[in-house]
Amino acid sequence: MVVGVSAGQPPQVVEQAAEFAARFGTELVCAHVNPGRFATAESPDGSVLTAPLDPDFADEHDAAFDARIAAGLAELLDGSEIPWRTLALAGDVPTALAHLADTVDASMIIVGGHAHTLGGNIQDFFTGSVALALTRRQSRPVVVIPTHSGGDAALSRPLE
Repeated sequence: MVVGVSAGQPPQVVEQAAEFAARFGTELVCAHVNPGRFATAESPDGSVLTAPLDPDFADEHDAAFDARIAAGLAELLDGSEIPWRTLALAGDVPTALAHLADTVDASMIIVGGHAHTLGGNIQDFFTGSVALALTRRQSRPVVVIPTHSGGDAALSRPLE
């Protein structure tokens, strides 16, 4: 099972993905995609070597999985019954997540939905929704977790 993760993402996306992974008895792959890099090589486990799109602004820290997101994931998932791991990917977010799902033969791809804000709608207009793009080109199920609910989950600390 693949879940797309990003900084500032509400924790309920990963929490729900972990619940699905537990029910399906499968590994949870938490993937963060850096659109400022591109893949140069790939391993059978889905991990990639990357290079920056603009070598003048190369920062090799960008090639690794973001430590703050990893810490947030560990806080949410350590102690759970499911096996999980992180992967740093590169390129177009929907394309990278879809390719990873194919590579690891994921049962589904899980992403968070956008909050309905003016900024979110403008961003979707120009860049498109990751969830929508995935559903248009993916043969496996894509699950979109709402991130705008008003319950206790909204009070939880987002991934850094």
